[in-house]
Amino acid sequence: MSHLIGNLSLPRDLARTQAQADSLAQQIKGDGRSVLLIPGLLASERRMDAMRQILAAAGYAAHDWAMGRNYGPKPDSLDQIDRCVDAIRRAGGGPVTLVGWSLGGLYAREYAKYATHKVGGVVTLGTPFSGDPRANHAWRLYQLVSGFPVDKPPFPCTREIKPPVPTIALWSQRDGVILPECAKGRGGERDKAIEVDCTHMGFAAAPEGILAVGNALELMRA
Repeated sequence: MSHLIGNLSLPRDLARTQAQADSLAQQIKGDGRSVLLIPGLLASERRMDAMRQILAAAGYAAHDWAMGRNYGPKPDSLDQIDRCVDAIRRAGGGPVTLVGWSLGGLYAREYAKYATHKVGGVVTLGTPFSGDPRANHAWRLYQLVSGFPVDKPPFPCTREIKPPVPTIALWSQRDGVILPECAKGRGGERDKAIEVDCTHMGFAAAPEGILAVGNALELMRA
C-alpha cells in the first residue's frame, strides 16, 4: 500500500515544489555542468520536468532524455543514451553528469561503465542497484512491461559493481517501492549514500528530492 500512497502524494509534492521553485533554485549552486535526467519505469521526461527547470534556473545545463516514456530496457538502450549524451557534449562540451530515477539510475550506472570518458558522475534516486533484484514492489511490473526477466536485462549489466566515476545514491526509508537497503547499497557499490525524507515518487517531484539532487551535484564538485 505504501507505493500507492506515494502515487497519491505526487500532486501534493508537485504543488509544494512549484510554490518553492525560486527558493529551491537559490539553494542549489549550479556551475554550468551538463546534466542528463533519466526517468524511471513507465515515466516520461515530463515527470522530471520540475527538477530540470529548477536545476537549469540554478545554473546547470539540465537536459531531459527526449525518448518519451520508459518502457524498460531494450537491447539498444545504452546506444540511445549514448546518442543523447553525444548531442549534449556537442552543444556544451565536457563530460555529462547522469541523474537517474529508479530504473533510470540503473541505466545511468551501466552507461557510465559503457562510456566512462563521457560521464562526469552518476546520481541515483531510489535505484535498486544492490541486493536481490526482486526485493521491491516493482519487479513484476518491470517484467510485464519490458518483457525481460528482472535479473536478465537485454544488455550487459553488473548492477552491484560501482561505475568508475563519482557515484552518489539517494535513498529513503519512506520509499515504499524499493527497499531502502537496495537503493542505499553497500560500501564499494557507490561512493556515498544520502538519506532523503521522501517517497519513491517524491525523489523526482518533491522539494526534498530535488534539493537532495542539487546537494549531490555539489558534492561531486567538491
